[in-house]
This record gives sequence, C-alpha cells and structure tokens, in this order.
Amino acid sequence: MTSQTPVAESPDTAAPAAKQSPLRRALAWEGTGLLAVLIAVFIILSLIAPNFLTAANMLNILQQAAFFGIVAFAMTLVIVSGEIDVSVGSQAALTSSVVAYMVVTMGLPMWLAALLAIVIAVALGAGIGWIRDALNVPTFIGTLALYLALRGVAHLVTNTFPIPVDASEFFYWGSGRVFGVIPVPAVYFFLTFVVVAVIARFTVFGRSVYAVGGNPKAAALSGISVRRVRILVMSGTAFTAAITGLMHTAQLASGNSTIAVGLEFDAIAAAVIGGTAMAGGRGTIIGTLIGVLFVAILLNGMVMLGLNPYVQQVVRGGLVLFAVLINVARTRTA
Repeated sequence: MTSQTPVAESPDTAAPAAKQSPLRRALAWEGTGLLAVLIAVFIILSLIAPNFLTAANMLNILQQAAFFGIVAFAMTLVIVSGEIDVSVGSQAALTSSVVAYMVVTMGLPMWLAALLAIVIAVALGAGIGWIRDALNVPTFIGTLALYLALRGVAHLVTNTFPIPVDASEFFYWGSGRVFGVIPVPAVYFFLTFVVVAVIARFTVFGRSVYAVGGNPKAAALSGISVRRVRILVMSGTAFTAAITGLMHTAQLASGNSTIAVGLEFDAIAAAVIGGTAMAGGRGTIIGTLIGVLFVAILLNGMVMLGLNPYVQQVVRGGLVLFAVLINVARTRTA
C-alpha cells in the first residue's frame, strides 16, 4: 500500500469546496478585522480630534505615511522571507548625510550624489544578505550592527549639524504637490505599493520569497537560490530606506543625521499589524498597506489631540508590542 503525504495549499491556489459569494470571501479575509478597526479609529478621531477630518489633514496623513510606508512594503518581503532589517532608519540618515556632503563639500551634482548614495545603501543591504547566507549570521545581528554603525557615520559626516543643500529643483521631490494638490511622497508611496504587490503576487521571485520563508531547505532542494533571495530582499529595504532619506533631505533642504529615528519600528509594526508572520512564509502587501494607514492615522490623531510627545512615544512602543502579540495569536491559530 502506498501512502501519500497531504500537501498544504496556499489560500491563493487552493480550490474551494464550494463557490463562495464575494461577501463571504471578504469576511473570510484575515485583513477584514484590521480594516474594521482602521475604520473605527478613523471615525472616532473624526469625532474627537479637531481638524482631523479635513482635506488638508488627509493629504498630510498620506504624506506622513509615505516616509515609513515605502520601507514597510519592502520590509514585508524581508519578513516573509524569514529575515528582519532593523537598520533602515540609520540607512536613511546616512543617505541624507552623504548626499549633502557630496553636494556641498565635494561639489557633485545632486543627481550624481543621490545615485551614489543609493548605490552605497544597496551595497550594504546586499552585503548583509550575503553574510546571512554565507556565514549564517542572523540578519537581526547584521542589521543591528548597521543600525549602530551607520548612524554614527552619519553623525561624523555632518558633525551632528544639518548641512544645507542649495538645489531648489530637488526640493519638489520631497515637498512638492502633483497638480498642486497631491503630495509627491504620496505618489511614491502608491507607486511602491503597486510595484511590490506585483512582484510579490505575479513573479517567480515573489513566489521564491514565500518559499524561502516557509522552508529554506525545501526551497533550496527545489532549485531556488536562497542566497539570491536573501540578498535581493535585503537590498530592497536598503533601497527604499535610501529613497526615504532622499525625501527627508528634499523636504528639509538639508542633510541631517537625526532623521528617521524609529523608522524601522514603524515599518515593522505596519507589516506585522497587516498580517505578515514574523516566522516567515506568510503576508500580503495589501495587508501592509492597511497597516501603514492604521499607524499613520493613529500617529496623526495623537498630534491632532495635542498629546504629550512622551505619551506618543509610549503609544508607539505599545503599538509595536500590540503588533507582536497579534502576530503570535495569528501564528497559534494557524
């Protein structure tokens, strides 16, 4: 008698026993609960926070969301692959500092300085991915080292003082408005969402990320280059962190080593709240989008309510803990 081991099917490939209605499928989606909470928080803040429900503030929320949401989308792929990146805030600060130094001190044109800063960031991210695979050093340790070292390098480059940048055409990319209405960073935000969602859903690489996160040994035996996947996902977060650093530089008209403090925690919290499993192998970009909007609306609401900045820090810390607890509960249920 021949026995067969049942093969688990993903929600995207499993054929339902019976055809479900669109409403039933929507209710079965794990992001439905978070979406309901997001709507509830939005309604509550609209009722109690002055000037929250205004067009100007809604656009402001989108702009704020862009500065960590872009990284959160790339972070989703990193976490799905079974890794983590806590260096993105320092990467953004280093990019901002290096760009300003190259333009002001070395006299390079802005476009070339920005390109070189992005290359440096991607190289550092790829290096961590290579170390993870070749030397089996956990990415948490590798990126924690970068988290400490890169912020220190940024402080050394700027001497902890902002370096003013005189490039008026560059400022549009951080503070400009498309058609005079939509913040340019919000456009980056939605473009990044579309690109990463397509990669995760419709490409061989995207499927490889999920396979590596689910079981790296099985993925390797099936012909997937685990090293390539790890290098690319770590390069992706480094790239988005560099873009965020450039947006900060354009918005502030200066290179600054103190920007993006806590960026990594906001990005990770948004991805985890959106349903990405910390153990790897599971997560969606649409879930992360909802998580980003949830975090952005909550942070904006606290400002609108005039909460003490230290209280806001406590809430942000609680949000990270809440995200982890939700993730643990989802993992146990699964």
